[in-house]
Amino acid sequence: MEMVLVSAATGALKPVLEKLFALMGDEYKRFKGVRGEIQFLMDELTAMHAFLLKMSEEEEPDEQDKVWMTAVRELSYDMEDSIDDFMQGVGNKDSKPDGFIEKIKNSLGKLGKMKARRRIGNEIHDLKKQIIDVAERNERYKTRQAISNIKNEVVDPRALVIFEHASKLIGMDRPKADLAKLLNKKNGWVSSKEEEPLKIVSIVGSGGLGKTTLANQVYQEHKKEFQCCAFLSVSRKPAMMNILRSILSQVSNQRYDDTKAGSIQQVISNITEFLADKRYFIVVDDIWDVKTWDVIKCAFPMNTCGSILITTTRMTDVARACCSSFVGHIYNMRPLDMAQSRKLFYTRLDSKEDCLEHLEEVCDQILEKCAGSPLAIIAISGLLANRENTIEEWDRVKNSIGRTLERNATVELMMKILSLSYFDLPPHLKTCLLYLSIFPEDYIIEKKDLIRRWIGEGFIRKEGRYTLYELGQRYFNELINRSLVQPVKSNEHGVVMSCRVHDTILDFITSKSIEENFVTFDGLPDLNTVTQRKVRRLSLQVGNQGNSSNSLLLSHVRSINVFGYSGEIPSLDKFKYSRVLDFGGFSQLESHHLANIGRLFQLKHLNLRNTRSYQNKSDF
Repeated sequence: MEMVLVSAATGALKPVLEKLFALMGDEYKRFKGVRGEIQFLMDELTAMHAFLLKMSEEEEPDEQDKVWMTAVRELSYDMEDSIDDFMQGVGNKDSKPDGFIEKIKNSLGKLGKMKARRRIGNEIHDLKKQIIDVAERNERYKTRQAISNIKNEVVDPRALVIFEHASKLIGMDRPKADLAKLLNKKNGWVSSKEEEPLKIVSIVGSGGLGKTTLANQVYQEHKKEFQCCAFLSVSRKPAMMNILRSILSQVSNQRYDDTKAGSIQQVISNITEFLADKRYFIVVDDIWDVKTWDVIKCAFPMNTCGSILITTTRMTDVARACCSSFVGHIYNMRPLDMAQSRKLFYTRLDSKEDCLEHLEEVCDQILEKCAGSPLAIIAISGLLANRENTIEEWDRVKNSIGRTLERNATVELMMKILSLSYFDLPPHLKTCLLYLSIFPEDYIIEKKDLIRRWIGEGFIRKEGRYTLYELGQRYFNELINRSLVQPVKSNEHGVVMSCRVHDTILDFITSKSIEENFVTFDGLPDLNTVTQRKVRRLSLQVGNQGNSSNSLLLSHVRSINVFGYSGEIPSLDKFKYSRVLDFGGFSQLESHHLANIGRLFQLKHLNLRNTRSYQNKSDF
């Protein structure tokens, strides 16, 4: 798929390259003096674009690389603004004047165009210098060696769940019973039939709901009832040979080193031959894509010995693929109810409820924000474990959930788990997900509105026979499929029409947006927004404590999004580069707020729904 125009990873490099290419065409052949320098810019920016895409896949890039990536993204936005200014000021063709007045106008127009040509020449020189400066600065301070192809293995934090003591596991009884029912094991797991086909259950749900915990508990309780067993974690970037050798080692009780084979096909053949007439129980944890499953499933023979497969995944399409090849069922992991959430919360605090009766109300508010996610509950309770048991202290933690939550080791672990889903996304979906951080906490996001915003921002480009809106629907559905956003309302055909972002996901994408200067927030004083940078996307939200937008650099804002804001809305003449202007969450909109809107030549999306001015159109 061709890359989208604008992305969180590469900024505006793609549209800049396309516009520089246009300057090399016949329409702008008058700029012969700078064509060589434009070509230089194109070559340099193409290399930068490729490197930024590569680095966007790194979960923990080198600090110097992060600084350089930020500098290039910021430069790309400034370059696009400069080129847009030039293209707006210079006509594409010199028309022949007819009549005296027209000749005077043409002469003045040519004079203006000559000034514009000189200006673009100066700006091209300046942009070239900036690119050289950025590259030289990066090289000057880069003291580390080139990135090695061999990296230290990092322990998958989800693997730590496997070693949790059973007494600490809360809310597992009902899911374990559900799995037994799906597998027709109501009276125990020992097969009572001479011939019973292979069955599979695929557990699906977002990160942190306890999929691995559930699968491991069932596995530990019943593995002794089977001839051969294996539990393996696939992970986001699977080493297929290692995974298959691990399966063979576990089911055959061989040393891992003794499972070497010439090819993947040979290892698969060895596994299927060994399992052909045996009753086996295998858990394949954390599958991220269908292609990976299509390889792994070949190792499992379709015998009639009462064998069982359990898979876990965050993606519904992967769950469907797992079940389509066998007699399978999908099990949607449900969040904990309030009673279970409260029990887990106080267990992790190592305290009894009656000892903290004065905190009952704020505790319930915290648990509502956690939305039944065991991962979130464990993280928040760990954060509170070393705090004073006062309403003020707990209330402060509650208010931080979903907006750059305070961090400790447990919260960092939660963020690490969530980041796995983020880094598995292709660049265009990373961009669309990060954009969701502009919405307030618990905001119901309408699909149509969101897709129109994406299009206005330039996150979607034409691909094949699909319209931009149809592509936006595919992006939206993919985020639902990956359990990164929660469906709220569906139509009579089951099509999701609105969604919301879980508070813990919102916390992660907000932190990422601030880190990459993708979105700037005003009206939320708890956020550590870097104000010395140029603002690219501005989210004005309720809760303002002094209107900090006056201290922000707003001259290069690309989108303004207002949600119940109580501060002063800056004048639109500050936003001449804006593509998106959305007042849909601002009921106090007045006519003067839209003064100078005619100067927004780049505007692609304007939303006035649910505003006073929309309801009283006669004001305009």
